[in-house]
Amino acid sequence: MQIDIVQGDITTLKVDAIVNAANPSLLGGGGVDDAIHAAAGPALLAECRKLRATTYPDGLASGLAVATGAGNLPARWVIHTPGPNRHVGQTSTRVLANCFTNSLYVASRLGATSIAFPAIGAGSYGWDPHEVAEVAAHAIRGWIETYRHVTSIHRVVMVAFTPEVEAAFHKAFATPHAESMLVHEH
Repeated sequence: MQIDIVQGDITTLKVDAIVNAANPSLLGGGGVDDAIHAAAGPALLAECRKLRATTYPDGLASGLAVATGAGNLPARWVIHTPGPNRHVGQTSTRVLANCFTNSLYVASRLGATSIAFPAIGAGSYGWDPHEVAEVAAHAIRGWIETYRHVTSIHRVVMVAFTPEVEAAFHKAFATPHAESMLVHEH
């Protein structure tokens, strides 16, 4: 299993699935969620509205994950997972870890070979980027160890929007900075 750490814009990556740090409403929000919805175009919002009208009428709970098409994005799928919001007292690292593991599970069920994650919760939901990176590294490595013989996923990309988050990912995944790649926005 290959794990890459990049700094850049998750919406430009050519991977099978990108993970959206979604608003529980599934109807867009700020940060990564807003960027993904804007880049994907109206097809993504239409699919999310359909999910709200059928499977998730009350929205998607923190830690769960669901896939949609990717609209105009270079990815095939968007996997939406709401992180816990520290600002409203949601401080469970288990729920945060579930965002990563449930997204991997959904991507694997779709047959994805590559998946890209943002720093779920490290933006408007108030989590420290270093804590998010540690939780992500532990959760992803544990999932890979358990399912490596049965999953279609061969590449995980951790996408940092800022140098601080990139450094946190490098520390948590114990990878030297020199191995990272810079993803330029198009």
